Amino acid sequence: MSLRFAYLAVLRVLGCLALLARSDRAKDAEILILRHQVAVLQRQVKTPRLSWADRAILAALARPLSGSQLRQLRLIVSPRTLLRWHADLIRRHWTCPRAANGRPRTASTVRALVLEMARDNPGWGYRRIHGELVGLGHKLAPSTVWQILKDAGIDPAPRRSGQTWKAFLDAQAKTILATDFFHVDTVFLRRLYVLFFIEHGTRRVHLAGITAHPTGEWAAQQARNLLMDLGDRADGVKFLIRDRDAKFTAAFDAVFAAAGVRIIKTPVRAPRANAIAERWVGSARRECTDRMLIAGERHLRLVLGEYADHYNAHRPHRSLRQEPPAGRADPPAEVTGIRVLRRDRLGGLIHEYAQVA
Repeated sequence: MSLRFAYLAVLRVLGCLALLARSDRAKDAEILILRHQVAVLQRQVKTPRLSWADRAILAALARPLSGSQLRQLRLIVSPRTLLRWHADLIRRHWTCPRAANGRPRTASTVRALVLEMARDNPGWGYRRIHGELVGLGHKLAPSTVWQILKDAGIDPAPRRSGQTWKAFLDAQAKTILATDFFHVDTVFLRRLYVLFFIEHGTRRVHLAGITAHPTGEWAAQQARNLLMDLGDRADGVKFLIRDRDAKFTAAFDAVFAAAGVRIIKTPVRAPRANAIAERWVGSARRECTDRMLIAGERHLRLVLGEYADHYNAHRPHRSLRQEPPAGRADPPAEVTGIRVLRRDRLGGLIHEYAQVA
């Protein structure tokens, strides 16, 4: 703005110097022409918009003129407006800038952290959140935390401490195990049955066994093998979801009942009641068994074993924030280049990618 004001002022000064070389008759004619142009513009534009530089120049040039001369000029502004503009220039010139009073505004990162803690922990009040922030090295008053929560429309802890369905289901999922059978037809038209278990909390899959003739005794033995493989982790399992297949006999249920696991039977013809197990069957078919020919039981065991290893150790899951069920052995480092190593699984049917160190 200051550069624009200086530019306009220089133009006006050069214009005044150019007028010195002109005759009085030419100046009078130019003044009459300009007055007529101003009158035409005033009939077309009721309220012209002036910048602060235009106001300053008009106020400075009108200063030596009397009131009668200003009225004869028929300016687009009134004399009172010119005087007010000049007074504003004087006030701005002699006014010193004032320092901002009051406490500094809370950083946006701290405000976002307070709101995140309040959402993640419904039972925390502003005092509890303040204590957590102090432990992280943030220096602010408890009243500041209270004000941040109030401005965001978040109720006090007693009113929002009720557990959400998501938190409730996530807590229950860690204690739920699901099981089911699915079949695969070999190239020689022999049907093989696969028994598997899947953990709801981690989505980890356990292949229990593969056989062409599943029986109740065989399924019960696979259940015993699973509990031995889980070891101490079996103590955290409280529920087992299964359908009403005849192969799940009383002996099968007794194996889990002895370990303190409650059996939950799904309704008849309701695959959605065991949706997580059904989803894994669909993934195994789409990504593996439907894309290759199975020669026999041994071949199927090798194929599904490698696919289950890929599923547990590498395949990302949206429900796990794009992490595999077994977690990543090495957290991904910061990407500094686009050097990626590809690993082929199942003869190139599935590809795994890793960042080159």
